[in-house]
Amino acid sequence: MATVRVASRIIAETGGPNNLHPFSNIDALYNAPMSNVVLHAAPAQRDRWYVLGVLTVVYALNIADRFSISTLIEPIRLELQLSDGGIGFLTGVALAIFYVTVGIPIASFADHANRRNIVAVALAVWSGMTALCGLSQNYWQLLLARFGVGIGEAGGTAPSTSLLADKFPAEKRPMALTIFALGACLGAWLGSSVAGGIAESHGWRAAFLVLGIPGLACALIVWLTVREPRRGALDGDARTPRRSSLRETLVFLSHQRAAIHLLIGGSVATFWSWGLMWWTPTFLVRSHHMTVGQAGAVLGQMHLIAGTAGTLLAGWLMSWRAAADPRHVSRLLAWFVALCTIPSILLYWVVPTSTATVLLWAFVPGVYFYIGPILGLLQNVVPAQMRATSCAVLLFTANFANLVLAPQLVGWMSDWFAASFGAGAESLRWALLIIAPTGFWAAWHLWRSAATIREDELRAQPSSAVAAAT
Repeated sequence: MATVRVASRIIAETGGPNNLHPFSNIDALYNAPMSNVVLHAAPAQRDRWYVLGVLTVVYALNIADRFSISTLIEPIRLELQLSDGGIGFLTGVALAIFYVTVGIPIASFADHANRRNIVAVALAVWSGMTALCGLSQNYWQLLLARFGVGIGEAGGTAPSTSLLADKFPAEKRPMALTIFALGACLGAWLGSSVAGGIAESHGWRAAFLVLGIPGLACALIVWLTVREPRRGALDGDARTPRRSSLRETLVFLSHQRAAIHLLIGGSVATFWSWGLMWWTPTFLVRSHHMTVGQAGAVLGQMHLIAGTAGTLLAGWLMSWRAAADPRHVSRLLAWFVALCTIPSILLYWVVPTSTATVLLWAFVPGVYFYIGPILGLLQNVVPAQMRATSCAVLLFTANFANLVLAPQLVGWMSDWFAASFGAGAESLRWALLIIAPTGFWAAWHLWRSAATIREDELRAQPSSAVAAAT
């Protein structure tokens, strides 16, 4: 069985048995000296890490193009004369309308189509639309461009995580997807520091142009250099996985209790963490009297340094032997999210800017720590032919929470506090304080996922999954 697993991994990572030079068939591979197998496995190792690096950059551009508008909320709001509720719709809901609705059909298609091509086309679309945001001259043009960004970004993350799951074996997926999650840190830094600095010196439209155009070149690199692996070959199954419909995937997920808790826990965690971070640049401008450039610089350093540190810490912990037991990973995530919820509450309560800054440094690692491990755990509790769709379900619920509910809810509450209680510029502070404690709710679901996650992983094995889906 071990020989079959090793052979299947080599086949997957080289594109199929016909690409295994000098072996022309599987029998030749089994009868070949082990030294030859090792020699041919080395390029596959380099390939998997190259693909991980490229897709991490793609994810960084995804987050940068999405997150940049949160840095630019205040100048856009002032120029277009919008309320907090109105700017919440333009910056969050406008992107999410298409992102969350188009994402699942694209992911379902990616579960049986060429994922490399989908990622490349999606990257080109959202990068081009981000550049068009910089050319918009009024509310409606910017709104339509944001719709386009959402359509493009819907085809990025789910196919990428599915592709990486076929580049790395099960025990290495949480680690690999944690490294992939570094793209979120890099992207948030680009969307904060770079966008804020450019907006301060050249206006908010220039920031969109600078962030959008490089993505077109990156899309070409993905198209030309990333190889599509054979689906499911690293799961110890020599057969090509049969195609699963969206209904079959949803039915399978509904019977995986750990998957349900991971989906809810991940969604609430993004509502808590990214929902708060979405409005934090504006909070720093209003309550701590920073300029857009200053707020972007402060948060950009935190995203790059503290966010990277939190992600690398998660990746390092995922490499421990104890992380082979998914129950330990789930409980670790729960503890970390719960502990980071405490500074997330206090930072919006305190008045001194220096204290709020320190608390932000303590909160930001929690924004990133859970992303990669949750993606890795979810990939392991569903069969290969359901991975992109399952990831898209998580992205649907998580991004509905942090792009639709959080920006709009905070905007409405801020307007309400300002109108009903005369809170003025501090109305946003009180709205954020109401959202902050939801991190404890996310931690509870992550803890509960540990109860059945090992059983769910066993049910996701090829033979068990076919029986469960039918």
